[in-house]
Amino acid sequence: MSFQSAGPLPAAPSERFNFAGHLGSLNRDRSARLAYIDDAGLLTYGELAEQVARFAGGLAGLGLRAEDRALLLMHDCIDWPVAFLGCLQAGVVPVAVNTLLTADDYDFMLSHCRARAAIVSAGLVPVLSQALGAPGQTVEHLLISTRGAAMPATLPLAASDLTQWLPRQPAAGVADTRADDIAFWLYSSGSTGRPKGAVHTHANLYWTAALYAQPVLGLSENDVCFSAAKLFFAYGLGNALSFPLSVGATTVLMAERPTPAAVFARWQNHQPTVFFGAPTGYAGMLASPDLPARKSVALRLCSSAGEALPREIGERFTAQFGCEIIDGIGSTEMLHIFLSNRPGDVRYGSTGKPVPGYQVELRDDAGQTIEASETIGDLFIDGPSAALMYWADRRRSLSTFLGNWTRSGDKYFRDADGYYVYAGRGDDMLKVSGQYVSPFEVESTLMQHAAVLEAAVIGVNDENGLTRARAFVVLKDATQAGDALATELQGFVKSRLAPHKYPRQIDFLAELPKTATGKIQRFRLREAQQQSGSPGGQSLKT
Repeated sequence: MSFQSAGPLPAAPSERFNFAGHLGSLNRDRSARLAYIDDAGLLTYGELAEQVARFAGGLAGLGLRAEDRALLLMHDCIDWPVAFLGCLQAGVVPVAVNTLLTADDYDFMLSHCRARAAIVSAGLVPVLSQALGAPGQTVEHLLISTRGAAMPATLPLAASDLTQWLPRQPAAGVADTRADDIAFWLYSSGSTGRPKGAVHTHANLYWTAALYAQPVLGLSENDVCFSAAKLFFAYGLGNALSFPLSVGATTVLMAERPTPAAVFARWQNHQPTVFFGAPTGYAGMLASPDLPARKSVALRLCSSAGEALPREIGERFTAQFGCEIIDGIGSTEMLHIFLSNRPGDVRYGSTGKPVPGYQVELRDDAGQTIEASETIGDLFIDGPSAALMYWADRRRSLSTFLGNWTRSGDKYFRDADGYYVYAGRGDDMLKVSGQYVSPFEVESTLMQHAAVLEAAVIGVNDENGLTRARAFVVLKDATQAGDALATELQGFVKSRLAPHKYPRQIDFLAELPKTATGKIQRFRLREAQQQSGSPGGQSLKT
């Protein structure tokens, strides 16, 4: 049985469709409205349209043609949407990549996508230069964003400063692209091997905005949006580009890491009405002694993705700010959120229900659809924003994109009221006493204890070769760590969950290993445990 929320769906884009041109048409009468605020200045919708057209013209002047690739390696600033949309308007394919990677990662990505141009922030030129010097690279042109930084003294090849280059370029019209033409790539996580290049179309950007930004989030031109997730992530790309630009809203961009202090400064200085974050970020903010008062912010709605939002975090945040957090799940492959809570219908501890326009199914290990509630299965999605493929990776494409359906890799169950509840990534699930145990369920329970800031749970084998849960806990006050608290936490979990789910071991750590998006890397905990029996924390076996 597949589930889809009811309601009329927006019309599909026409066959001839360019997303940059689509945004230009939507905002033609908003030229004086503020589109972006970054660390160095402002950009109106009129200025955005002009700079996008000039960027497209400049790419043509460099000899780039439709479907050529351009690596986009930039900190969040006004130049990012100009470059991304300029590529789309020219029919050039931007390949947006994580700014926190190594030269080896960029070497792989450049070779994999065969980029003819690279658009890069000045501060990231040194690490990219190491990759550009590797054999077999195809980059011919380097465009450097110097917003907030000086032009590097040493360059790997001839380069142009965007500040000086862009005003000299002729404005270009919109390329004659199709809705299903390749528009851009995003690389998915490389935690289990080399990153996968998810290939998306012009229509995919349209669908995420049409199905989620307006009907679910209720975004309008009166909103000010601010995303802790960066633009190079699928989540951030929707939050800070396709969503706000589709309704004429204003967006705040921040180049630095989204620490609580940095986020609070933007909340108070720019008064965003909609904030997009991740569970670890919300937990860190609630633990900060500098948490702002409700009256000092203008938040009407918050969004969370990246990992499931623990119930306790959502409830505490709403109590503090009178503002709901709309938890949802999306993916690089689906481009944005397809399963979500709704304003006024938030059930903390769940991921809500399917977004209108998407169908979801839970399937068992044999691939059969699960119709019963409260039964854990693999989550599959059918929706119009799915990627076409992983570039040059037929094996992994075939295992993920199955006809109309996309395999998410996540485990879920559906409760009796139709809300979907996250159980964990497929690789993270535990089977204890022959029954599935969700690490997220145990983690969420631990986080309800007043002493716990964060928690991660993995499976380990005991002396009899049986799988048992082992927890790694970050405390709000590290001085509380010890046998007594470990025993108390085990009893706390036992009192709230079935007996076989409580962690037989508890380790106290200063911090948990995470990805750049804030996702807990449980595989690193498993690897460290296999190598040494303990990843370096205080192991307390009871």
